[in-house]
Amino acid sequence: MLAMVLLGLQDVALGQSWPSKTIRVVVPFSAGSATDIIARAIFDKVSAEVRQPIIIENKVGAGGTIGSADVARSEPDGHTILLNSSSHTVTPATYASLPYDTLNDFAAIIPVGSLPNVLIVSKTKGYNTLKDLVEAAKAKPGSLNYGSAGPGSASHLTAERLRLSAKFEAVHVPFKGAPEVLREVVADRIDFYFSPLLPARSLLATGQLKAIAVSSGKRAAALKDVPTTVEAGVPNSNYEFWVGVFVPAKTPKSIQERLYAEIKKALDSPEIKERMSKLGADPMPMTSAEFTKLVRDEVAMNKALVKAAGIKPN
Repeated sequence: MLAMVLLGLQDVALGQSWPSKTIRVVVPFSAGSATDIIARAIFDKVSAEVRQPIIIENKVGAGGTIGSADVARSEPDGHTILLNSSSHTVTPATYASLPYDTLNDFAAIIPVGSLPNVLIVSKTKGYNTLKDLVEAAKAKPGSLNYGSAGPGSASHLTAERLRLSAKFEAVHVPFKGAPEVLREVVADRIDFYFSPLLPARSLLATGQLKAIAVSSGKRAAALKDVPTTVEAGVPNSNYEFWVGVFVPAKTPKSIQERLYAEIKKALDSPEIKERMSKLGADPMPMTSAEFTKLVRDEVAMNKALVKAAGIKPN
């Protein structure tokens, strides 16, 4: 009992003394991406509060697994952090072998925001609702195509979840990223695309594209008049795209709790709320336990989805 008490006191002391040096936040996406911008905004605020420098390190490659592996191997002292997207729960299904265990090598701390993917079409297509799109796809099976940011990407899996739930056929056309797909949708060469809101916003505002649904479980704050895919009549079609914070699994609980508290404080500040809103990111309030459950549930769901869609692991 004495040993347990001493360990508990030591854990509390670690939380109180954290951070004791520069913190490194690994972002497995390129500088300037929505995930990167969110990371810099939040951790600039956290840095000012904890009075230690926080550097953002972009470690891009292999679907985000290079950056994730770096954090998994790092010292579990709270000074190396992973800020990843929901692709964290996709890679166990799309990669035959990973250099880490997604569920056991990381502790999920807090989701920082949901970034709804928007189902967009060209105005000339005549699809005013999701029902119109589904009916057109079913009338001529295989005649419609959809774009994505690549096999196994969030935009690919979001479209596949909708397609499988609504029971229609469509041809997948992969691209390098959102700008390329959006250009093809505007040109009427791609029939539909689940786009991140940020790059599509200006095209929606100018009327070049039309938003007919969002993939998230609730409506996007920036598109309150646009229904979710479930509201639009397709049950079990929602697919969340979020950004969240992780640390190595063996990081002391007191440090995890302190990190959660500091990030939550930053997210609750008016300036970060305004910045996140401009990025099209909606609040995603959750405890660490709730976030951990979400991650586990999504890993299982994505494995089933990848198998049903016939996507072969790399």
